[in-house]
Amino acid sequence: MKLSVIIITKNEAANIAACIKSVAFADEFIVVDSGSTDGTVELAQALGARVEVTSDWPGFGPQKNRALDLATGDWVLSIDADERVTPELAQEIQEALRAPRADAYEIARLSNFCGRDIRHSGWWPDYVLRLFKRGTARFTDAAVHERVVPANGQPLRMRGYFHHYPYDNLDALINKVNRYSSDAAAMMYAKGRRTSIFGALGHGFWTFVRIYLIRRGFLDGKHGLVLAVTAAAGSFFRYSKLMFLADKKK
Repeated sequence: MKLSVIIITKNEAANIAACIKSVAFADEFIVVDSGSTDGTVELAQALGARVEVTSDWPGFGPQKNRALDLATGDWVLSIDADERVTPELAQEIQEALRAPRADAYEIARLSNFCGRDIRHSGWWPDYVLRLFKRGTARFTDAAVHERVVPANGQPLRMRGYFHHYPYDNLDALINKVNRYSSDAAAMMYAKGRRTSIFGALGHGFWTFVRIYLIRRGFLDGKHGLVLAVTAAAGSFFRYSKLMFLADKKK
């Protein structure tokens, strides 16, 4: 079975080489880049990837579907540039493709925040559907928080996991929270959602309680506290931006 790996990028020079090397067992690497200026494209090409550069940014879901449409393998593995396939997962994927038991597989992610693997706070095991038979699934068209939707059948879960390195420092997390909250507010507004300042406060407070207490973020130490507070702020920002966006459109 031929395996295609698809990756979308924008200024991922610090990550792309390690990402592609972790899936060296694949038959094809497809990278769809949205205008990198840091050498990402050249690094990917040097490692044998087919790179397509787009002039626009339609959102995460549509961009990943563009990469999917370029894949030619029997199976597709979608991986983000800040993720790595562990040797154990690589072996498990190859075994699964030799004798598939399903058309799609979910894979857990172990995420690292500022040097610490986060095993609580709702971050672990964080299963995502990433491996599937080509033609049986597509990404949603969501601008953020896109997901793979299989056409039929229940996906199986693999034992192995991705290593995920989303934030090297707090600045990276804060910048992402700002970007994602803007995109999420625009999506909610387009769907007819509206809120008030009290709604924004309520969502922020509940997010902190859910992550720090219910999902036991306190067991992740100071990292867990920072993640809970930042997530709460992100939720507050998201609904505050929705509120102001509605005011602006009146």
